[in-house]
Amino acid sequence: MLIYSMGVSVDGFIADREGAFGWSTPNEEQFRFHITQTRELGGFLSGRRLYETMLVWETDPSMRDDELGAAFADIWCAIPKVVFSHTLDSVQGNARLAEAPLAEEAAAALDATDKDVAIGGAGLAAAAVELGLVDELRMFRNPVVVGGGTPFLPPVTDDIALELIETRTFGSRVIYERYGRARDESE
Repeated sequence: MLIYSMGVSVDGFIADREGAFGWSTPNEEQFRFHITQTRELGGFLSGRRLYETMLVWETDPSMRDDELGAAFADIWCAIPKVVFSHTLDSVQGNARLAEAPLAEEAAAALDATDKDVAIGGAGLAAAAVELGLVDELRMFRNPVVVGGGTPFLPPVTDDIALELIETRTFGSRVIYERYGRARDESE
């Protein structure tokens, strides 16, 4: 499956009007949950900005200063990543630049593993949603209204039917929502 997962505000933004997302920093309980979910991935498709944000886990030794940080860094570094960018000439770590269109790269990433693949970066994920490539949406809904910024989902021209698969409320009052694309009987 191709999974799109991000922290969001109550009003559906992954970053506020200034591009900040500090309000979505996970507490220890959520970080452990993220580690478990990340361990289940066999690949990651990333936009440039998210790749640059997450690169610290591969390049900064201080990210391994505690047990949880080291665990996440080990898992993150092992995941093969495909980075979509019009401006980067090269990438670091266990990553490569996308060479094909999104649909082809997503299919190749899924074919290369028996695990799920995640996609991240608002623009890239929006394109995948519009192409009907995303199988699951996972939101960590934070108890904050930011009033604008980078939306979790793109505007769509047709409804996308979803089925609620799972919810969980963390001690921080963040609510995890997991939705699968509803399939009609012919699929």
